[in-house]
Amino acid sequence: MTWQLQTPLDAIIFDCDGTLSTIEGIDELAIKNGVEHQVKALTEEAMGKTGINHIMYKNRLDLVKPTREQVIALGMTYYTHRAPDLEGVLAVLQRLNKTLYIVSAGLTPAVTIFGKLLKIPEANIFAVGIEFDDRGHFLDFSHQSPLVMREGKRLLITQVKTSNSEVGFIGDGLNDYVAADLVTRFVGYGGSYYRENIAALCQYYIKKSSMAPLLPLLLTKQEQQELLPEETALYQKGLRAIQEKEVLVPR
Repeated sequence: MTWQLQTPLDAIIFDCDGTLSTIEGIDELAIKNGVEHQVKALTEEAMGKTGINHIMYKNRLDLVKPTREQVIALGMTYYTHRAPDLEGVLAVLQRLNKTLYIVSAGLTPAVTIFGKLLKIPEANIFAVGIEFDDRGHFLDFSHQSPLVMREGKRLLITQVKTSNSEVGFIGDGLNDYVAADLVTRFVGYGGSYYRENIAALCQYYIKKSSMAPLLPLLLTKQEQQELLPEETALYQKGLRAIQEKEVLVPR
C-alpha cells in the first residue's frame, strides 16, 4: 500500500455536519421551522460550490431563527445520526494517543454536546457561538468567528498545528478542502453527501457510508500491527472498502 502513512499522526481534526454526523444541522433546524427549501439550497451552495461566507451564514440563521431549546436538542440529533462505525474508529484513534478535534461551522451548543458524547474534550471543539434572549429566542451569532468565513478552518488548523506537527483532517465540503494543503493527510468524506466536484479535488475520498476506511488511511503500518483483534476487524472492513474502490486513493 504505497499510500499508507509512514509517519504517525499526532492529531486528527473532524468536521461535524455531513462528516461525524450524517446530517446538516442547520437544515434540520430549518425543517422544524418551515424554511427547509430556502436553507437547504444555501447549504448545498456553500458546501459544494462557493464555501461558507459571512453573508450566507447570516442569511441561513435569519431564516431559521432557532430557539435555544432547538439548538440544544440538535446535539443529540447529531449523535443519533452519527456516521456508521464512528465510535469504533474514534476509540482506536484515542487508544493510539491521537488528539482529536472538531472544527465546525455548526452552532457551539449543539456541536459541543455531540462532541462530549463522542468523548472529545470540550477544549478541542471549535464551532460558532450563538446568542439567545431571556426567553430562548434567537438573537445573533458570533460574527467574529473565523468559521463563518471561507478560509476560517485554515486559521483553526494553523492553531492546532502549533502543538501537533503531523495532522489529519476529515471533512465533506469545500470549506474543509480549502485547508487540505495545511495537513499531513486530508480525507474527503462523501458517505453522507457525495459531491463529485469535491471528490475530484481529493487524493483520498470516502464514497462509502462508513468511517472504517479512516483506519487504513490514517494509521502507519506499525500502528496497524498494534491493533487489538476487534480493532483489526474494523481496519479490515475499511481496507476492503478501499480495495473495492469505494474509497478513492492514489493508484
